[in-house]
Amino acid sequence: MTCNGNSTEFCGGSDALSVYSSKTAPDGWKALGCYTDSAGARTLTTYEFPPGDLTIEKCTTACEGFTYAGVEYGGECYCGNEFSNDGGPAPDGSAQCNKPCNGNAQETCGGPNRLNVFQVLGGASTTTTAASASATQAAASTSTKPVNTALPTGWAYKGCYIDGANGRIMLNQEPDSSSNTVEDCVATCTGLGYSVAGMEYGAQCFCDDFVRNGGALTSDSDCSMNCAGNANEKCGAGNRMSVYSDGPLQVYQPPATQTQNLNGSWEYQYCLYDDAEARTFPYQLILSENNTANNCLASCQKFGYEAGGMEFGDECYCGDPADVLPGNQEDEADCNSVCTGNATYICGGGDRISYYKWTGPSLTAWNYASGNAAGAYEFLIGGVIVPLITTPGVNGKVTFLEKHGTGNPNATGAYELDIAQLNNFTGAWREMHVKSDVFCSAGLTLPDKVGRQINIGGWANDDTYGIRLYWPDGSPGVDGVNDWQENVQEVKLQKGRWYPTAMIMSNGSILVVGGEQGSNGAPVPSLEVLPTVGPYLYCDWLERTDPYNLYPFLAVLPSGDIFVAYYNEARILDVDTLQTKRTLPNIPGAVNDFLGGRTYPFEGTAVIMPQHWPYSDPLTVMMCGGSIPGPEFALDNCVSITPDVADAEWVIERMPSKRVISCMTALPDGTFVILNGGQQGRAGFGLCTEPNHNAVIYDPTAQVNHRMTVAANTTVDRLYHSEAVLLDDGRVLVSGSDPEDVRFVQEYRNEVFIPPYLMGSPTQPVISITDANKHADWASTFQITTDSPISKISLMGATSSTHGNSMGMRTFFPAFTCGGGTCTISTPPDSKICPPGWFQVFALNSAGVPSVAVWVRIGQDLASLGNWPNYPDFTLPGV
Repeated sequence: MTCNGNSTEFCGGSDALSVYSSKTAPDGWKALGCYTDSAGARTLTTYEFPPGDLTIEKCTTACEGFTYAGVEYGGECYCGNEFSNDGGPAPDGSAQCNKPCNGNAQETCGGPNRLNVFQVLGGASTTTTAASASATQAAASTSTKPVNTALPTGWAYKGCYIDGANGRIMLNQEPDSSSNTVEDCVATCTGLGYSVAGMEYGAQCFCDDFVRNGGALTSDSDCSMNCAGNANEKCGAGNRMSVYSDGPLQVYQPPATQTQNLNGSWEYQYCLYDDAEARTFPYQLILSENNTANNCLASCQKFGYEAGGMEFGDECYCGDPADVLPGNQEDEADCNSVCTGNATYICGGGDRISYYKWTGPSLTAWNYASGNAAGAYEFLIGGVIVPLITTPGVNGKVTFLEKHGTGNPNATGAYELDIAQLNNFTGAWREMHVKSDVFCSAGLTLPDKVGRQINIGGWANDDTYGIRLYWPDGSPGVDGVNDWQENVQEVKLQKGRWYPTAMIMSNGSILVVGGEQGSNGAPVPSLEVLPTVGPYLYCDWLERTDPYNLYPFLAVLPSGDIFVAYYNEARILDVDTLQTKRTLPNIPGAVNDFLGGRTYPFEGTAVIMPQHWPYSDPLTVMMCGGSIPGPEFALDNCVSITPDVADAEWVIERMPSKRVISCMTALPDGTFVILNGGQQGRAGFGLCTEPNHNAVIYDPTAQVNHRMTVAANTTVDRLYHSEAVLLDDGRVLVSGSDPEDVRFVQEYRNEVFIPPYLMGSPTQPVISITDANKHADWASTFQITTDSPISKISLMGATSSTHGNSMGMRTFFPAFTCGGGTCTISTPPDSKICPPGWFQVFALNSAGVPSVAVWVRIGQDLASLGNWPNYPDFTLPGV
């Protein structure tokens, strides 16, 4: 049957398809017939995209320099010098090569998994020998079209492109070479990790991953200059580039500033001048491969910054609109650097930022309090020591422990402050004694029936093994006689520890985690239990993160398991085995440095969010502040997580200012006060500067990112070794600062921060409790009497404060009923929700004014601590 478009040609017949002969193939080629092919294992491995709709002639033209050309499925063109993957003549003959060519319906371009194959004249019929390939290349070398030589698999010629019309079409120019060839340039680009290579002006080689700036195809004859290293190959010409790529070639149009399709409520502002010596924005990220407006601004948004932009292609900046100085708008043409993440967009220029601003609802909104709502700092009393650790006692007083060597040379290392005797300096301070150096130790109030205090670890040698106990006695205004007791020969840790953390577990035992051997010694990457149960347990995660994991943060979870945070990591330990049960996502740091840490020496502060009856909500742990390695900029955010929730992620909340070596104290109304610390540096002697004098109130009941209120300021620098604890009267005792820095004094003065609820001298409810009600089991009740209506009851866990770590701090809002001057309070249901311990009980009136606290023990002495340690020189209360 003659062909419809040409009566001199035959186009098969009924159920038959003609196989092209040399007569019907394009000039210089002969048809071989219908061949098998597979999408996963190609017969001809180089995939070409001839311009326009496909015809046989266009495919063979595109495959010039190769031995074989093949057309498939109407619009696909393949080239190669040999048949791969066992490809050969189709077993069903030509029946499946039945798809008309997209560019000429009178021609057949293969079919599904079938190729019409053509061989250049002079080549072998079914395979290609080295000799025939060389002959083919030699024949083609006189053409103005580049010769495809021994290129890496997947690389192929993509055409002659115009360079420079809208800027260079490839950015990475390699040194000119008098031996430049196609093969050499491709090899250079491949070795540098690029997927596109271009040759220009004979001796020039360019590399990139795409064609930029709207590079346009032109006639192959425009790339007419012989390669400097091989006159048989073509290497572009003036402003003409011979382009090769590994796979399909992406061509991007000339870049422009991105103003559409921005994430969230970001809007482009203008091209902004940026001084390299005094940057506009405080945070810089280098995004060498993926800088775009959306990628950059997503980071800014995540950390609460409402201004940002990109500079010099790969730089991303975050900050606030207030950082932008007026009058720094520049000509838009000055922002001309292509984004590393998308060549169609501009990312600033040299000393120029493509500046964007958030225009939606505020990402972070802080309140700024004034008057009584800001609270106030007041001087309380002068001190006799610079405390290392402070602990409110169940006797209504506060114990102070100090390190040796940097304070008063005549000090005994321990004192007790009686708030009831503030007008009598001598009577307010009772001298006590410790035998060893408690520098950087841990502290707790025990759940035994008298609320003994324990101090664990220390400075060096035997001190690091130290276990010290004090039985609080006396009462407000009445001196006690008890003192600290210790004997390292009888009672000691299994491993000496400097900077450990201690916590009461749900079973009533004391968990001690981490530390070093003393005086910046080797790590002690282990945990142990007191009273001693079994051997200590090695923790690879502590060894791996030393020395950035000291004073780790611990919390008992409602599941009974144990949350631990150290450096910038967190995990959950099984309550029974103390082995890792689940690793949590890494803790976010700064917007420009994920290596920011939260524990000593980068030292932020951790708290457990209040727990409310019926205690069905997951527990939330929050950490505020810290620092980053290297430049040691303090962090300006808090991060929180619900560890027991599957797939829990960290929530970031920006703070009004940066903080490191800060403190955070839970208040009886359910809020927290963040205070102390500096804005630059890290923990350690002389390593922190720029004291932060401002207090911030954090309210967990408000919307996330709207929880912080900027409150009162102090004039006292509180840096390394400062503390903050809740007093029974509802004020916060603020003490210490031992920076060992000539710029800052050792601080003996003691202040109180007066929360807003006590401003204006309000009348506080008066409550009392009988001895019989001072011990309440879980899932039971106890009673207090009150002189006024009560709207809220809070239970505040006994706390020891040191180095930003408030060991034992916990807040509960239980169910209660009041009537006839008596309030009956329900205790939490079990030791997982509420580990055994002593609590300050506050009753608040309808105005949110708290009473002076009374103390209650919730739970039992499950670990029989009242009978430990059983030696004659330790006074035991019994169980």
